[in-house]
Amino acid sequence: MDTLLRRQSTEQGAQGSTPRPPRMGRWAVARRQIKNGWQLYLMLALPVIYILVFQYWPMWGVQIAFRNYNVVDGITGSPWVGFQNFERFIDSYLFWPIIRNTILLQGYELLATFPLPIILALALNYVRLRWFKRSVQMITYAPHFISTVVIVGMLFVLLDPRTGMVNNLFGIFGIEPVDFMGNPDYFRHIYVWSGAWQGLGFSAIIYLAALTSIDPALHEAAIVDGASKLKRMWHIDLPGIAPIAVILLILNIGSILSIGFEKVLLMQNSLNLQTSEVIDTYVYKVGLQSAVPQFSYAAAIGLFRSVVGLVLLVVANQLARRFAKSSLW
Repeated sequence: MDTLLRRQSTEQGAQGSTPRPPRMGRWAVARRQIKNGWQLYLMLALPVIYILVFQYWPMWGVQIAFRNYNVVDGITGSPWVGFQNFERFIDSYLFWPIIRNTILLQGYELLATFPLPIILALALNYVRLRWFKRSVQMITYAPHFISTVVIVGMLFVLLDPRTGMVNNLFGIFGIEPVDFMGNPDYFRHIYVWSGAWQGLGFSAIIYLAALTSIDPALHEAAIVDGASKLKRMWHIDLPGIAPIAVILLILNIGSILSIGFEKVLLMQNSLNLQTSEVIDTYVYKVGLQSAVPQFSYAAAIGLFRSVVGLVLLVVANQLARRFAKSSLW
């Protein structure tokens, strides 16, 4: 009897309730979303294809770092040698000088150029004369659009020991001409500060954009309390752009071994080689410029640099997350 009553109540409850729509599967939901926004997915497909073709597909060739590659046998046909190329680079007498030159040059550039765009952005943010602000922005942005070849050519012309403007100015004061480009002690300074001049204004754009997102009410309250411009910069502006600055710092630390060989190679000569030889220029020389190109050896050095850069990026991200409460991921 009890069983019959429970069955009847269950049937009555089922008749009175609203039937639930069938649950859609994950693929059905995905198809619906693609159908509704196919234009956006079509736009997204172009950069995805670009990344797959030009970023991921070339990774197939990374295996030549573990092979004794030759053009006749191809990538898969070349004999496998394991970590022999990496051991050869680490055991080389050039290993520590190249690593030291790379870290010192990139570290010097990071310490010297990282705070400059922040200072410029903070200064421009408080300029009230619109024409003056635009003029400063134009003057500081313009060098970014000069090619590296032209920049290095300008350096050679200005610093020439016989006809350069700098040495001619020294001659007026009775100072002996200085061979700046041939002295290894001057190489890092010339490289870093010419790069700071070229990229200062363009790098400040990011911080200027970040400053516009700060609530003006914070500045109004600080002005009412009698805070000076320096105190407002320190207590309002800098904390407001700190997350952006931390992210850029993490990215710079991750690429500390990836200087880019174009400018270094153009400024390099036999006289300043002891401070100008970095990983990228060494890879270029052994991989392409040598009488017998050593593709596997060059690929191993490049892969070593990338792995170290990845480790530095992860460590810097973890430290930033722990101490600055901001990170890439």
